[in-house]
Amino acid sequence: MRLIVPLQGVVQGRGGLIWGSLIPCALFYFLQLYLKRRRPPSPSSNPPSPSQSFSDLQRSSSRSNLSTRGSIGRVRISSRASSIAKPNDSPYYVGLDKAKLDPYDRFGNPNGVIHLGLAENRLCFDLIEKWISENLSNLVMGINGGDLNISGIAGYQPFDGLIELRVAIADFMSRVTRRSVTFDPSQIVLMAGATPAIEMLSFCVADSGNALLVPTPYYPGFDRDIRWRTGVELIPVHCRSTDNFALNMTVLDQAFNQARKRVKVRGVLISNPTNPVGNVLPRETLCSVLDFAQEKNIHVICDEIFAGSVHGHEGFVSIAEVIEIENFDKSRVHIVYGLSKDLSIPGFRVGVLYSYNESVLAAARRLTRFTSISALAQRLLVSMLSDAKFIEEYMEINKQRMRNMYDLFVEGLELVGIRCAKSSAGFYCWADMSELISSYSEKGELELWDKLLNVSKINVTPGSACHCIEPGWFRCCFTMMTQEDIPVVIARIRRIAETSKSHS
Repeated sequence: MRLIVPLQGVVQGRGGLIWGSLIPCALFYFLQLYLKRRRPPSPSSNPPSPSQSFSDLQRSSSRSNLSTRGSIGRVRISSRASSIAKPNDSPYYVGLDKAKLDPYDRFGNPNGVIHLGLAENRLCFDLIEKWISENLSNLVMGINGGDLNISGIAGYQPFDGLIELRVAIADFMSRVTRRSVTFDPSQIVLMAGATPAIEMLSFCVADSGNALLVPTPYYPGFDRDIRWRTGVELIPVHCRSTDNFALNMTVLDQAFNQARKRVKVRGVLISNPTNPVGNVLPRETLCSVLDFAQEKNIHVICDEIFAGSVHGHEGFVSIAEVIEIENFDKSRVHIVYGLSKDLSIPGFRVGVLYSYNESVLAAARRLTRFTSISALAQRLLVSMLSDAKFIEEYMEINKQRMRNMYDLFVEGLELVGIRCAKSSAGFYCWADMSELISSYSEKGELELWDKLLNVSKINVTPGSACHCIEPGWFRCCFTMMTQEDIPVVIARIRRIAETSKSHS
């Protein structure tokens, strides 16, 4: 088959294909040259470059092509991101946002929102600041074991945490339990906060659509931290004020049997000490939960983030101590810990996943590439945790300051007729304001919460945000304020209390 060109008769025969290509090209070139010489000069003194002309041609062509395809809608994002991007209407997060926009300051903004909704301990910031100011220069210079040199902080580090920090944290966790149990650094996986740790454990023990049983009232952040990306469902196990919101094993068993009719239950998530009540779980309860998990063949996740923040007379018992003494299957037990609460450094973002299950540990180590701790924070903490004298003094002073603030705040609430549940740990008190609500219902509770937030300018967390089944309970964090702030808080609550009682 021959190539057909305008000069087909001339170029037919041997070599016709070559000449058939060259001759038309040559003629086309001379035609272009002839037309260019006869073209009148352009009025523009700066003609566009070939690249600009080509770019304009491309854009014009693209736009004309798009215009023929009909109207263009908004670009879509994933359904996962869409659900997360929606405004969060939980009172817990609404209150956090309100306090952030209008923070109270005794001198700078005395009419601002007093923040009692965030479990952050600022009572001992001065101790942390003092240690850093006294030791930072030595750390940078490499004196007395300091290791903040550029090669130690600028290069890549293990995603699951420096071995030196894992050893130091294992020792700190043992110190928190008064040396009743020894923690193995090889079973520790470090990451940027306890939130990633609890999400990662949920990811490892349950599939999307599976469920965890959680005794109530529980930390309102669990709903977000666990559900958002894992798709794991949380099933509340309701506890009552008549038992000081202690876990009832009969109720736990009923919740399991009811839940498994529609969903696969993969584990129990407990907090010890509890949040928001502040109970310390006794050894008997921990044994009962472990027996229950073994019988049902499910996991136990124990959140011990407040283990070193016990300010009462009750002693803390770690679930790690129980399984070392009793004959339980360790492979189903996992612990969440961190330094945000017990060492008052939430900004350092240090979380701990401690597990006895090798498969969980292997998966977690790989997943930490998405949530590793900065090398600078790790190197600094290795030195801080290795300072045994400082840690001992800090823990003792911190306990005294927490207990003093707790006592002062609870006494102030009692002056306005508000009682609190018995508490031994944590940065909060669980206050019963049921006598101040207009109706004994969630609606009545939220109306009171709205008054406290928008009228009295006090941010507290209503019990419904913690899935408490009894209306009128509120979590009030007392470690974000000073002693001088307590009379201001009580005076603001008193005004609401007097108004509410007069209306009722």
